[in-house]
Amino acid sequence: MTGKITKGIGGFYYIHCMENGRLYECRAKGIFRKDKVKPLVGDNVGFEVIDEKERTGNLVRILPRKNTLIRPAVANIDQALLIFAVEQPKPSFYLMNRFLVMMAMQEVHTVLCFNKQDIGAEEDCQRLSDDLRGFGGKILFTSAQRQTGIDELRALLRGKTTSVAGPSGVGKSSLINLLCPDAKMETGGISRKIDRGRHTTRHCELFCVEENTFIMDTPGFSSLDLPFMEKEELKQYFPEFVRYEGQCRFQGCAHIKEPDCRVREAVDQGEISRARYEGYVSLYEELKERRKY
Repeated sequence: MTGKITKGIGGFYYIHCMENGRLYECRAKGIFRKDKVKPLVGDNVGFEVIDEKERTGNLVRILPRKNTLIRPAVANIDQALLIFAVEQPKPSFYLMNRFLVMMAMQEVHTVLCFNKQDIGAEEDCQRLSDDLRGFGGKILFTSAQRQTGIDELRALLRGKTTSVAGPSGVGKSSLINLLCPDAKMETGGISRKIDRGRHTTRHCELFCVEENTFIMDTPGFSSLDLPFMEKEELKQYFPEFVRYEGQCRFQGCAHIKEPDCRVREAVDQGEISRARYEGYVSLYEELKERRKY
C-alpha cells in the first residue's frame, strides 16, 4: 500500500494511507538504517499492513522525493507558510529575512501570513505590506480569534503540501485547528515577561485538511542560522533586486557601498523597501564576518 508519513516519534512512523484514508503505525525496515536513509515527515512511502484491526504495519520503501528541507527536516513540500503576528509578539524581520532566504535557496515558494489582525492597527498592516512589497510571494492577514481570512488561506493551501513555520506565540496552532479541527493542536499563551509564546509544538506533524491537501506544523523557532553561502550569492535571493540587474556601474555590484548602484538608488527613491534592503545589508555583513573564521 502507499501513503504519506504524517509523524515520526520514537522509531514509529504514522502513515496516512492514500487508498483508504486510514492512519497506520509502522516500524521502518532495517534496510533504512543500513543505507543510512532516514524517513522524513512528508515522505511518500510504500508499506505493508501487519494487523488491519490494530492499524499496524512496516514501512518498506521511500518513494522518490520532490525535495528535502533541512530546517525543518521534511520532504515533498510544495510551499511554505510563514506565520508572524501583527502584534503580540511584534514581527521580527531578522527571522523573516532568514527564513525567506532559506526557502528561496531551496526553491520553495513562500506565503507570508500575519495573524492577530484583530489586535493590530490598520496602519501596522499597511506598513507591513509596504515593507514587504516585492519579496516574491503573497501576503495574507488573518485573525484566528475572529476567524477572518481563513477562507482565503484555505484556498492558498488547496491541493498542496504546505510547511507551516514561524515563531512561537503567533497563533500557528490556532490557525491549524481552524483549518483542520481534527488536529486538536495545543495552543499556548504569551509570556508577558519576554513577549514570546510558549512552545507548544514539539515535533513536525502532517495533517490532512482535505483530499490531497496537507499542512505540516513545525516547532516554533527563535533563531535560524543561514546556510553556507558566499556573501556575493545573497542578492539573488532578494527578488526585488532582480529588475535592476546589470544597471549598476560595476559588474557584480554587491549593492552595499559601491558608487552608482542602481539598487541603492531604488531604495532612496522608494522603489525598493528600505526595511528589506537593510535586512539584506545585515545578512551580507553577517556572511562577511563568518568568512573570516
